[in-house]
Amino acid sequence: MTDIVDRLIAVFDTPSGHANYGEGISQREHALQAAWAAEREGASPALVTAALLHDVGHLLHGLGEDIADKGVDARHEAVGAAFLLRHFGEDVVGPVALHVEAKRYLVAREPGYAALLSAASVRSLELQGGPMSDDEADRFAAKRFAKDALRLRRWDEDAKIVGLETPAPSHFRKYVEASLRR
Repeated sequence: MTDIVDRLIAVFDTPSGHANYGEGISQREHALQAAWAAEREGASPALVTAALLHDVGHLLHGLGEDIADKGVDARHEAVGAAFLLRHFGEDVVGPVALHVEAKRYLVAREPGYAALLSAASVRSLELQGGPMSDDEADRFAAKRFAKDALRLRRWDEDAKIVGLETPAPSHFRKYVEASLRR
């Protein structure tokens, strides 16, 4: 089990981990900022792990940093969730799988949320289906991990601060280990 934890922690120091998907910071910085925000809010180990690994699909899909600029939705949330499901339970995988839907939901249901999105997030929102319809939003809200996905989404949007000092990936190891499927 520690092999997968070692691999997940190490991925942030690979070229993919240092890739920038239009946010002005690397995937590594983004993941660490999101996980640190979750930790500071007292989130469960599973939700801190989900925050750390929510964009792991970007590191796995191999389609490049400029994929959204090419008009392609890489479905990174599905790629990441499928990978994570082999090692973690639904309390990690569910919020990761739903974090894109959570953005679509918040844009549809929360006045002013769209104005908080970065330019890259606005671009990807269009590729991901845009704001949800009322029916889609109602169905999303009824999903088991919707509330956790909404918390994760807020950390995701806030985790784009250039130059923010965060703990190293190894700091989050205890959360990842605690969240592994036994």
